[in-house]
Formats: sequence, structure tokens, C-alpha cells
Amino acid sequence: MKTIKSATLESLDAICVDVEATFTKGLPSFSIVGLASSSIQESKDRVKSALLTNDFKFPPKKITINLSPSDINKNGTHFDLSIALLIAMYDTKVKFDDFFIFAELALDGTLKDNSSIFPSILSLAKKIKDLNVLVPKSIEEKIAMIPNINVYSVKNLNEAIIFFNSKDKENYKVKQPKIPCDTLQINNELFFYNKKYELDFNDVKGQRLAKRAALISVSGNHNIIFEGSPGCGKSMIIKRLQYVMPPQTVEQILEKAKLDSLNLVEPNFDGSRVFRSPHHTSTKASIFGGGTKSSKIGEVALSNNGILFFDELPHFPKTILEAMREPLEDYKILISRVNSKVNYETKFLFACAMNPCPCGNLLSSTKQCRCNEMEITRYKSKLSDPFCDRIDLFVTMNEVNYDDKADLNSKKMHEIVLNTFKLQKQRGQKDLNGKLKDEDIKKYCVLDEEGENILNKATQNYSLSFRSINKVLKVARTIADIENSINIKKEHILEALSFRKR
Repeated sequence: MKTIKSATLESLDAICVDVEATFTKGLPSFSIVGLASSSIQESKDRVKSALLTNDFKFPPKKITINLSPSDINKNGTHFDLSIALLIAMYDTKVKFDDFFIFAELALDGTLKDNSSIFPSILSLAKKIKDLNVLVPKSIEEKIAMIPNINVYSVKNLNEAIIFFNSKDKENYKVKQPKIPCDTLQINNELFFYNKKYELDFNDVKGQRLAKRAALISVSGNHNIIFEGSPGCGKSMIIKRLQYVMPPQTVEQILEKAKLDSLNLVEPNFDGSRVFRSPHHTSTKASIFGGGTKSSKIGEVALSNNGILFFDELPHFPKTILEAMREPLEDYKILISRVNSKVNYETKFLFACAMNPCPCGNLLSSTKQCRCNEMEITRYKSKLSDPFCDRIDLFVTMNEVNYDDKADLNSKKMHEIVLNTFKLQKQRGQKDLNGKLKDEDIKKYCVLDEEGENILNKATQNYSLSFRSINKVLKVARTIADIENSINIKKEHILEALSFRKR
């Protein structure tokens, strides 16, 4: 019996799979066992065609391929090459022990990529030191981005056979490419970011307060809601936040690439953050993830380390808005199904836009509001107090005037964000200010005497909850960082309080 190592993907984690083969006497047959999905069962025809096309004789024996462990469901077409190699080299003394093999076979023996190869290898790299993988030549650069693994690549089945017969395999080894973006080094750790501003804040005229709030939000990863009349620039500002986000670690860039692969999007490594904007008619399962048998990833998990944008916030079903409370508070979400339970991280910036009333003209100085008091109350009642308590910044935007001018572009804003990011990391923070844990708030959010007095008065006068107090402290910490202040001062607390929901 011969064995080749591979893996199957269960949600976000890879499970090691041994592809075993036996060749016994009996009527010629070819079977695959071990809870293999239909895509794996179909590999029998792809493997036969690839072998016969390349002048290999199919052994006239009873061939049994087993995917072990046999009690786990296996999915994916990347087992093709492993199965083909076991059959093509069944009578040669070759050991495959040191390699994990991933590749789909074309009918002519060419090796192909699929959506589960990159996430599987990335997951294995976190579990296994000095991992050796053999992958198709077409995806060698993408796989080589993963640190601390040895990547070998071949073009087709023939090359794969030559590779395992060869004693010198260094010719097939792939060098790790550099991530194509700018870098920032802090405390001997590299962070990556992009200076390309496809959408620029220079296009936003006026709205100084809204842009100030946007700067605070993106600098500390604070959740934010913009409220204003139609056309005042709410969505315009939010769509530009993606390009001025703080830098990322290598792990975060790879995590984004993994989620892109699972979402059937070709991953890039340009340092940009993810931006997700589901429509308000989206189902609850599409937002949070789900499925009848196995857990599928949703928008909330796909937004991790990026931005989740809810436009027309009150039009989202109340069940979705209330269900958002857990991922916004715990920064993770558990999707439970009969066959699987999966935890996803949800450390995203939650940005929302809404009108002040159903017709949108409540705050307008030129248009008359057509809504009655009951309609406005019903419209705003979609946002419960517990939901609003998880939002750091509430911004009411004015209408646009003809003579408004741009006073801040994305380049200048990004420079401020990079500086505040540097200050947070130099303090030893693992997370940005907006996602600090309770014990970290006491450590990093230090108030001076005046600031503490102001916060105590605000707590009494406005009946602030414990969560609200922490939100004010975290926002004030970011404002202090923007102003290059070591301690949180009175003016920083006052500005943070000005962004609380009234």
C-alpha cells in the first residue's frame, strides 16, 4: 500500500487526509472510498483520461483508493493528482511521505487550481512546521506568499512523475515573492499598506465634522453611523475609508486572501483592506453565514479586518440588526449546525448610513418633510438602544452648499492614520483602540484629572452604561493619538462625548 498526504477543508480549517491505494488481484475496477464527495468520485474519469492521454497503461487490477480518516466528509477536486500519481507509479519504489500534494487534473494531464487549495495550505502552515507542498505551476506565486513553507511546482502529470523520480528537487522549488505594497516597521515587526487612492477624500466638499469623525473612526477602528439628507455625502465618505485604513500584518493579508478564495474571488496581496456592502434585502444566512448541513461563511465573517457597510440602515430587518450585537461586542460569531460548529473572527469596522426619516427631508432647510411623527418614530425604532450602544460615533451631516470646498485629501488623512497606528503599536497594543478589551482599556486609556472629572459628570448626567463609558474612553484615546498626546485630556473626552447618540 502506498500513501500520499493531502487535506480537505472544513469551513476555514484544513484536516489532513491520507490518500491510500491498493492494487489487488481480481476483476479490473476502480473505486474511491472514505466519504468522498461527488467531485472526488468524478476524479476517476479525469484520472483515467489524464493517464491514457499521456501513454500510461491503466493497471488491469482491482484498484481501491481510500481517503483516511474515513469518518470525515471530503470535498474538492485537488485530490486528482494524488490519485493519479499512486496509479501511475504503483510499481515503482517512491516515497511521497514528505509532501502534501494539491492539484486538479485536466483531461490532458495539465494541473489546475481550485478555490480550496490556498485556504487548505494556509491552514496547514499554521499547524505543521517546514511544510512541503507540491502545487500547479500556475499558482506557485500565490502559494509561495505563505511564510515558513517550502513550495514546489510542476505544470502537468508528467512533470510530477519526473519530480518524484528525481533526486534533486531544488530546481522545482519556488522562491517567496515580496508583497507588492509599502511597508512600515514597528518594534521589529513589518506592516503593509497601499498608497493607491482610487477614491479620494478630496472629492468630498465641505462636511468637515463628518470627515473628522471618519478620521477618528478609521484611525482606531471605531464603528460609525452617518445620518443626513439624501445626497449629502454619507456613502461617499464611507466608500473612501477603505483606502486610508491602517496597515496590516502578513497574517491579516493572507487571511483576506483565504476569505477571497473561499468566496471564489482571485486573491490579491496589495495590502488593501476588504470592503463588504450587502444590500438591505440580503437574507440573515447570507449576512451571518449558515446552511442546512454545513456552515457557510457570511458577510460578517468575510469583512474581518476590513469594513462592513450597511447603507440605508433602518431598512435592514430588525432581526438582522439585533443579531449584529454579538459580533460587534465579542468580535467573533459562532455558527452552529448539526454537522459542524464554526467560529469566525469579526474584528471589522462597522460603518452605516441612514436618512433622518423615511422621506429623507427631516433635516433639510430647503425641502419639506412629508413624514408624520408616527412614521418617523417607527423608522427610528428599528435601531434599539442595545444596538446603538455598540456604535462608537454618531454623526449628523449637513446639506451640501455650492461654495463648500475640500479641505482634506486621502493622502493627508492616511498620513495621520499611519502616525496614530504607529503610536498604538509602540504602546504594545495588539488591537487598535476601538477593539480593545476591558482589561486593556485600564492599561492604555489613562485620563488626566480634568478628563476624569468630565467623564464622571457625563456618566451621571447622561446615565451612561458601562459599555458607553468604555466606548467614550476608546474614542478619546484615538483622538488623543491623533493629537499626539500621551494622556487623555479634557478636550479629548469632550469631543468623544460630542459623538455619542443624543
